[in-house]
This record gives sequence, structure tokens and C-alpha cells, in this order.
Amino acid sequence: MKENSNSFGLPNLGFGVGLRNVHFEHILKHQPPVDWFEAISENFMDSRGRPRYVLDQIAERYPVVLHGVSLSIGSSDPLNHSYLIKLRQLANSIKALWVSDHLCWTGVLGRNTHDLLPLPFNQKSLSHVISRVNRVQDVLQRPLMLENPSSYLTFTEDTLMEWEFMCRLVESTGCGLLLDVNNVYVSSVNHNFNAEYYIRSLPLEHVVQCHLAGHSDCGAHLIDTHDRPVIDPVWRLYQLAWKLTGGLSTLLEWDAEIPSFDELHGEVLKAKYWTTTDEIAC
Repeated sequence: MKENSNSFGLPNLGFGVGLRNVHFEHILKHQPPVDWFEAISENFMDSRGRPRYVLDQIAERYPVVLHGVSLSIGSSDPLNHSYLIKLRQLANSIKALWVSDHLCWTGVLGRNTHDLLPLPFNQKSLSHVISRVNRVQDVLQRPLMLENPSSYLTFTEDTLMEWEFMCRLVESTGCGLLLDVNNVYVSSVNHNFNAEYYIRSLPLEHVVQCHLAGHSDCGAHLIDTHDRPVIDPVWRLYQLAWKLTGGLSTLLEWDAEIPSFDELHGEVLKAKYWTTTDEIAC
């Protein structure tokens, strides 16, 4: 681990990968030289079987962080207090270095859509999310890290750009940010904004972690599919983020057509090249 420049004093963990069950056996048997793992919170919160055993074993040997997909911070439904308590218990049990989720909503009227749905970026929505983030942080007893999701539409009610929304959210709540540079790139193409300007406009001292992933090019739009290698424009955005933050914990996500662990690890290790090359970022 290296010291980081983020305002939370959290370490730069190096280069990690998302923990997926197809790699459980390989990890336990070979204890590969990966720097750290990110575990999907919901996969382990209610488990007392083999998945939780594996996570406990990994947490004894590697730094681990938790990444959620069901917090639904932007939903109009009441916050799920039971979910938050279980999340806090899991984080404490495995000594998770931090907990993150997405700036989105995932359900309504008690139904989970299992998708990361976009928010309107305006003052009303911002006030709603600020209130909920503050309550979540009170329950978790730690800062919440929020990720920018990829998006495929905007709202006529939008009065703020996404990065402006995130800046105001951080200023009001003190929460942290998980910067997904692939999502920035995907959204920038879909909505025709400048991805470099987005990254430069963030409160970078609050960025704790970075996500990398591959996406699908559908011609008229991009989709964040996490099923292929990272492309060079995303690597260049990552290089920019690395330089602006002074280095940050970097993680590769791969959720479909998952390759072998060695191939997965090799993909994230490409990040080392982009942190040292003199190639111009963007």
C-alpha cells in the first residue's frame, strides 16, 4: 500500500480485480500476487455458506473493499435500514477498507430492477440524495464512496451537469467518489460531452478509487458491458486521473465472458504502463 492524496487518508492499494466466484478455487489454491480485491456486497451479506467462507479467507490475506449494487441512493423508496445494518456488519467483519455503491436508483415500490438507473441532475434531486447519503453514512459509521454510473439518456428536467451534481453532493455530505473512467467515456460518447473536462472538474481529493472495464460499441451508442479488454481512450482517461490525483487504487471489472484469473490480472496490470508512460493523456 502507498500513501494517497485523498482527503480521507485512505491508502492507494495498487492494482486489484473484482472478486468473482469462477475464480474462487484459483485464488484459494494459488494465492496470486494481486494487490487487492473488491467484493460485491450483496453476494455476501446474507451468505453463511461457501461464498462467505471464501471471502473470509481472502480477507485474511488481501485488502478487501465492498462495492454495492442495491443501495438505491436516489430512489423515492425509504432507505432499507435492514440492508444498511447488514452492510455495516459485513464491512466490520471482513475489515473492509471502504464501502461504495452507485449514484443511481435501482428500484421502486419495493421492487429491485437489478439495473443502475439514472437520476435527473437538478436541485430537487440533489437535495434528496444529500439527505439520504447523510443518513447512510450515519448508519455505516464511515464515509460512503459513490460511483458515477454509465448512462444512456438525459432528462429534460436536468439543470446541472453530472460532474456539477457530484461536486455539490461531495461538498454537502463529505462522501467519497469512486471514479469509473470507463463510465465517463461511455457517457461522454452517448451524451456528447468532454470526458477530460469531466474528470478535471471533479473534487479530486475525494476520489478514493478508480474502476476500469471494457464496453460494447453499438455504433450509435456505447453500452457498459464489462465483457472485454479496456480500450486505449479509456486508458488515456485513466492516465489523466492518475496524474491529477497523484495515484489511486485501481480496479478492473469483468462480469461477462470472464477470462482466466491470470488473464484478468494481466489486464489490470496494464495500468502500470499508463501510470509511467510519457504518452500524452488526452
